[in-house]
Amino acid sequence: MDSKNSHHKKEKSWIALINIPFQMGVIIFLFSYLGIWLDEKYSNGGSLWTIVLSLFSVFLALYNVLRQVKNLNK
Repeated sequence: MDSKNSHHKKEKSWIALINIPFQMGVIIFLFSYLGIWLDEKYSNGGSLWTIVLSLFSVFLALYNVLRQVKNLNK
């Protein structure tokens, strides 16, 4: 019975690891899209919102990855 639990836990880990790139992509895409939209609406031709929100999304995505990997190791 213990080997079944171990196998199930490993399977769950792989599913979580496979989802990480998709989560990163969605986070970065949404924040970058929001930055582009804000630049088009409120900026005078600059791309400050796009740059700031894109960088923020990368840090947020990396934080999310580190948190998930840390939880998988428990």
